[in-house]
Amino acid sequence: FLKPMNCPFHIMIYKSSLRSYRELPLRYGELGTVYRYERSGVLHGLMRVRGFTQDDAHIFCRPDQVVDEIGRVLDLTFELLQAFGFSEYTINVSTMPEKAVGDPEMWEHATDSLRESLEQRVLSFGIDEGGGAFYGPKIDIHITDALGRAWQCTTIQFDFNLPERFDLTYQDDEGNRVQPYMVHRAILGSVERFFGVLLEHYAGAFPLWLAPVQAVIIPIADRHLEYASQVQDTLAKAGFRVEVDSRSDRMNQKIRNAQMQKVPYMLVVGDKEAEAESVSVRHRDEGDLGPMPVASFRERLGEEAVIPSAKATT
Repeated sequence: FLKPMNCPFHIMIYKSSLRSYRELPLRYGELGTVYRYERSGVLHGLMRVRGFTQDDAHIFCRPDQVVDEIGRVLDLTFELLQAFGFSEYTINVSTMPEKAVGDPEMWEHATDSLRESLEQRVLSFGIDEGGGAFYGPKIDIHITDALGRAWQCTTIQFDFNLPERFDLTYQDDEGNRVQPYMVHRAILGSVERFFGVLLEHYAGAFPLWLAPVQAVIIPIADRHLEYASQVQDTLAKAGFRVEVDSRSDRMNQKIRNAQMQKVPYMLVVGDKEAEAESVSVRHRDEGDLGPMPVASFRERLGEEAVIPSAKATT
């Protein structure tokens, strides 16, 4: 079957046993592929597709846990956005529309919790009065790419409809059956669209840690292929993504090809390099960096190929 959403499956996991207030919060997440029959006229590359994968999660919690749970999602969101190099974004809180389902008091508590979580982190946000879904208020985060275009990214969405329709409850500390708060969250949203935004943002020139191929080794002649393979093995064992260009093209053409593919590093190897156990290094942006021992280049890659958020915490 083709599923349009992941929510009911997580709900059935929640309903698989009686729940106590002591168990909450419960968080279920998956990279789930869903399908929407979009009209052909609105389909657009990776940005608008009929089948896509979401980093989807659902949180079931008590009223007193809502602010902390929203805060955890916000913290993870901005850790990921920082890692991928997005520093500009807009945040909106969408409130209760005229036609809505659910308890008005729960709506008010949920909306206040969204605001409080954002204010605790000193994040600027706008209010979209009446712009929430009929089933709950939400936070929307749009990221801005290098060309100044805004793209829908993170959504943190309360849902007062599905818990009621599926009769979701937990037992509180007085033994009463109470409806939990349910929060949908997708940080990257559509993974396909996020990759499309990354391509646009970096124009294909990904930072080293994110580049599919981090270095390409270019042997000057066929007799240097064996040494090129040795260098590849050394770097690959250290965890780097390295390829050897073994085609019969001229060296300058191979360098040009790697440059066009926006590979961060090009390593030229010939007789001198094989004898000295070195590589002649060329950087995508900095140009010719000259000869470098393989061990030194491996160390350089290790220092440079660090995810920014991880670098900030070390």
